[in-house]
Amino acid sequence: MDAIQYSGLGSGDQFSGLIDTPEAMTNVIDTLVNLPSSPPSLFIDLEGVSLSRHGTVSILQLLVSPSNRTYLIDIHTLRSKAFHTPGTDGKTTLKSLLESDAISKVFFDVRSDSDALYAHFGIELAGIHDIQLMELATRAPGWPSKYLNGLAKCIEKDILLTANEKQDWKTVKENGRRLFDPKQGGSYEVFNTHPLSNEIRFYCVQDVKLMPKLWAVYDAKLVSPFWIEKVDQATRDRVKLSQSESFNANGPHMNIGPWP
Repeated sequence: MDAIQYSGLGSGDQFSGLIDTPEAMTNVIDTLVNLPSSPPSLFIDLEGVSLSRHGTVSILQLLVSPSNRTYLIDIHTLRSKAFHTPGTDGKTTLKSLLESDAISKVFFDVRSDSDALYAHFGIELAGIHDIQLMELATRAPGWPSKYLNGLAKCIEKDILLTANEKQDWKTVKENGRRLFDPKQGGSYEVFNTHPLSNEIRFYCVQDVKLMPKLWAVYDAKLVSPFWIEKVDQATRDRVKLSQSESFNANGPHMNIGPWP
């Protein structure tokens, strides 16, 4: 589990080699015990082929903000072992962490991730912060509030990047997309290919790299108890809906916010 320096968008950031053995998972779990939950320490994203109950999960990206380390967990190889392998305490697993309401985990639009995790591995997410809903709830008065923003738009709009940082971010995004986007001649199967190319590694890392900054921007604006409760309830509703038989992770409804 050698650390590899990731030079984009800041210094001191590291990501692990691909976590693809139970022994490596035990080491990861040991680093996740007794982390602070306020502010959240765990930022998560998933990649997969048609990521949903109808597709597969390839990689779970896990950024641990206190150490600035990102783990790329190989779900395609480990399957259920990724979630049920305990740490050295014999009881803490990735499943128990994901399902703990006392441990904060941050996602950007949790719906498809929750759908896939629940359908394929029986993971019932709890303790979730959804950055997409936080952004919607904290838009300035007069801004349209019906439609949701994607991650890229939130980054461009709400994180101050230098010209070089913005170019680095776009380059990593474009290089990765070129490999997995079928419209550009790519295939999502690149997330299941071993070894992962550097382009895909960097893409996966960057997906979660800026999430702590976004969370901090919106959390600072989310001061009204009324809206704090609204966001929390809407997040819980998203997780519950994603576990229902009728949930569909595709379609224009995914772009509409929960509030009129």
